[in-house]
Amino acid sequence: MRKFLVFNRIPLAILLLVLGFYIGFAVTWWIAWIFLLVGILMIAAHYLIGPMSLIQKFVEDGDMEGAKALLDKVKKPEWLYKPVRSSYYMLQANFSTMSDNLDQAETDLKKSINAGITEKGFEGTAYLQLGSISYKKGNTKEAVEYLKKAVKLGLPDADNTATAYIQLASIAVQRREFKSAKMYYAKAKSSKPTNKQVVDQLNEMGKYMSRIPG
Repeated sequence: MRKFLVFNRIPLAILLLVLGFYIGFAVTWWIAWIFLLVGILMIAAHYLIGPMSLIQKFVEDGDMEGAKALLDKVKKPEWLYKPVRSSYYMLQANFSTMSDNLDQAETDLKKSINAGITEKGFEGTAYLQLGSISYKKGNTKEAVEYLKKAVKLGLPDADNTATAYIQLASIAVQRREFKSAKMYYAKAKSSKPTNKQVVDQLNEMGKYMSRIPG
């Protein structure tokens, strides 16, 4: 029922508006205004929210194809309400990253940040992703700036925090800034990540750090 309402907001809104005007002219405006108001609200919801209210369920169920199909239904993302627009671009960035389209992912992340991320930790995550993209593209100066900002803003969990510090440590090693590398490694370790991939990266880095003098 919810899907039906979301996907058919415009025709239902038009029907309600026509019915409202008919009741207003034929019977009374005291009842007609209810139909008119609901119709107007449905039109507003179509353009300000779109199908974004349905996407969380698809993501939680792991149905990424379904989530992507819903995103593709948004034809005017710039018309979305700012927090909704931010979530839209964040999801688009995730899909672009999965398809290894780093330039598009970077663009979408910046649009998400500019729209104004309201969820705690999500802005930090966006900067972490930007830092990771810059690191992959070989722009270490920009990567460091983004990663430091991610840590400063705060990240949602220990795994993301450790990931940021691991990448900062890796860049410091490349630059032969071993004192900074050890500091970032210590911070990554103290974050106590639980994700196996992150823990494995931390352990591998630990073996290298043990060979650094000082």
